[in-house]
Amino acid sequence: MNKKYIVRLTDEERQTCTAVIKKLQGTSQKVRRAQILLKADADGLGWTDARIAEAFSCRTKTVENIRQRLVENGFLETLDGKKRQKPPTKKVLDGEQEAKIIATRLGPPPKGYANWSLRLLARKVVELEITDAVSSATLCRMLKKRHE
Repeated sequence: MNKKYIVRLTDEERQTCTAVIKKLQGTSQKVRRAQILLKADADGLGWTDARIAEAFSCRTKTVENIRQRLVENGFLETLDGKKRQKPPTKKVLDGEQEAKIIATRLGPPPKGYANWSLRLLARKVVELEITDAVSSATLCRMLKKRHE
């Protein structure tokens, strides 16, 4: 079967890949992509996708995707990986709010309750206007992170 996406690296691109591999520059993913590109180069070694996948303990689909990305998006984006379109989601609580919540949690629970539950704490946080709204799951993650 003929390959749809043929990898043909320039001398400069080959040198870049070799330097990344030799110096282990960047992430492990970048090093692996450089190794795959060098082995898949039609003007170089020209290994089959199955042989490359076996050599680097990955799937043949990974090799096919790297070939396709090189042809469609160019060398640098293939080697460095695709940049994130949207930034990560913003934190719900800042440090000052977290401190107030922890202080509330360490204080005595309301009358009629033996301990703070997450839902009770969430209601109290909104009641004290520490934040407009917060879920018990958010409080659970925050307290777990802080080991409270």
